[in-house]
Amino acid sequence: MALIAALEPDPARAAGAVEQYGIPVFATPDALLAADLHLDAASVAVPTMHHHAVASALLDAGLDLLVEKPLAATLAEADELVALSEKKNRILQPGHLERFNPAVLAVQPQLRRPMFFEAHRLSIFTPRALDVDVVLDLMIHDLDIVLTFANSPVREVRAVGLPILSPRVDIANVRVEFESGCVANFTASRVSTERVRKLRFFEPRQYVSIDYARRDLLVIRLDGSVPQEIAAALEGGRIDPAALAQLAASVGQSAAGPGLSFVKPTVAPGEPLRLEIESFLNSVRERTAPRVTARQGRNALALALEIQASMAAHAERAGLKDFFEPGA
Repeated sequence: MALIAALEPDPARAAGAVEQYGIPVFATPDALLAADLHLDAASVAVPTMHHHAVASALLDAGLDLLVEKPLAATLAEADELVALSEKKNRILQPGHLERFNPAVLAVQPQLRRPMFFEAHRLSIFTPRALDVDVVLDLMIHDLDIVLTFANSPVREVRAVGLPILSPRVDIANVRVEFESGCVANFTASRVSTERVRKLRFFEPRQYVSIDYARRDLLVIRLDGSVPQEIAAALEGGRIDPAALAQLAASVGQSAAGPGLSFVKPTVAPGEPLRLEIESFLNSVRERTAPRVTARQGRNALALALEIQASMAAHAERAGLKDFFEPGA
C-alpha cells in the first residue's frame, strides 16, 4: 500500500503536506471522497470531537480505518461507529498503541490469572490533547491493557481527579474492581516533573513488571520455599508491588536467594507505532480481525467515561467546584 492523499483543513499545514509528501491534500472528507482516488484504508488522527464525523463518512464510503484513541467522544458515537463498521464489513481499529509495545506482546501469551494491577502513567505538561482530560488522553492506554488482561466485567469504579494547568482534569487516581475479584489502581498525570509509564501486576505465584518506555519486562516468581501465608497474600493481590523488596528482606532472602527468582523474558525489538500500522495493514490485506477490535476500543471508552462520572461525583461530594472552570 502507498500513501495516496491526506485530509487537512488548515491551508498552511495542507501546503506543507503537499510539499513534503507530493500528494493531494483535501480540506474535507467529502472533497477527499469526491476525488475518487480508489482508497482502501485511512488513518484518522483528528481531534477526538471530530472522530465520529470523519470516521463515519469514511466507513460509509467503504474504507478500513485506524482511528486514534479514544475511539469517539461519546459512547453513543462509538456505538454508531462499531455498528457502521459491522454493517459495512469494514475494519475499525482503535489506536491503542501500547497493545503493540513489545513488552506487552511478550507477556500477553503467558498470562495466568492477574488479580492486582498498579498502573502509573506520568507525563510532563505539554499544550497538546487538551480537548480531553487526562483519563482520555493518557490513562485510557492502561484501561485498555487492564481490561484485556483482566478479562472480566467491571463491578465498581472509584475515582478522584483535579485540573492543575488546564480547564480539564490533569491528574487522576482510580480504583477499579472487577467481577472476578481482580482490583486495579490507576494513576495518571500530565503535570508531572518526570515521565513514567509502568504497569505491575500479581498473578498466581508471580509478579510482573512492565516498563512501557523501556519496552522492558521483569517477572518475579515464587518457589516452594516462600512461606505459605506470603504466597497466598501475593496471589490474592494483598501486597503492594512497592513492598516486594521488603518482603524479600522480611523472610531473610536476597534478591537472588531462595524463594524468589528474577526472570527477564525475551522481548523482541520493535517500535510500537510501526508495529501498530503494520498490524492494521495486515488486517486490511488479509481481511482478519485487528489485534485491537472496535468493541475493545468502545469498552475502554465506556470505562473512561464511567471514571469521569465518578470523578465528577467525588468533586461534588468534596466541594471541589472552585478547582474547575465553569463549563469544563
